[in-house]
Amino acid sequence: MQALDTKAKALLAGVREDYQSGATRLASRTLNQLLSYLDDVKPSAETLTRLISELRAARPSMIVIGNALGMVRERWAEAPDRPRQAILDTLRQLENASMAIARHARSQLPDNPVIMTHSASSVVLALLRELTDAGQRFSVICTQSSPGFEGHILARALNDLAVPVTLITDAQMGVFVTSADVVITGCDTWLTDGYFVNKAGTGPLALAAQAAGKPFWVLADSFRNSDASHDSVTLEEMPASELKAPEGHWITPRNVYFETVPQQLVSLRISERGVFSFPAGPRR
Repeated sequence: MQALDTKAKALLAGVREDYQSGATRLASRTLNQLLSYLDDVKPSAETLTRLISELRAARPSMIVIGNALGMVRERWAEAPDRPRQAILDTLRQLENASMAIARHARSQLPDNPVIMTHSASSVVLALLRELTDAGQRFSVICTQSSPGFEGHILARALNDLAVPVTLITDAQMGVFVTSADVVITGCDTWLTDGYFVNKAGTGPLALAAQAAGKPFWVLADSFRNSDASHDSVTLEEMPASELKAPEGHWITPRNVYFETVPQQLVSLRISERGVFSFPAGPRR
């Protein structure tokens, strides 16, 4: 089998090494880069098929990437001479899902809410942009989400939107959750057995919200649905050097970036299909 070319390898490496972007943002960027690769290189069907397959397996904790690329393959199979259109259609569906989630979530929020979040979900940011565009007043409490500090990305984006944001360490979750009206996070994978996968720290925040009697919402479109169970998923572990741990014979730093969180801690799942309550309730 012929090796992937330099541009294909760079695209693949970019997906594997991007630990700052949320799942939707990374999936969208991957599809856009795949479009550019298709236009620039004009690869054979065999090469494109191989690249899509490797991209689908590149980030196991972010099923949205695999599902989006799987949709590209299905659409491409239906029209073998139109791979570009298959990518464009999937990209449009992914973007429309985020906009629909933002509309559904906005309808559930109280007036002038204080929203607490963790990491830097692009779907959560889409909701916050929608609130800003609508002229709705709100403020945000955001964890910095160490050791990658994705929360800093969200804080900068909110600052650019002139939205008041309180940036805190992850350790202060329990201190600040009592000041929030609602806790909202994204989701990298929605599992089939009553769990979801998201950035490590989401579980403690969900527990803190439950203890404080605060609603905990998860924004998760259908691209995140997986047939996997929580005991079978691969939780990506990043280089321990990020922790800047002291050296010592008995010291073993660990840097697991994702975790599984039980859905019993979730108040609402909001997808492009509507609002779903937990325990299982009717779609709204």
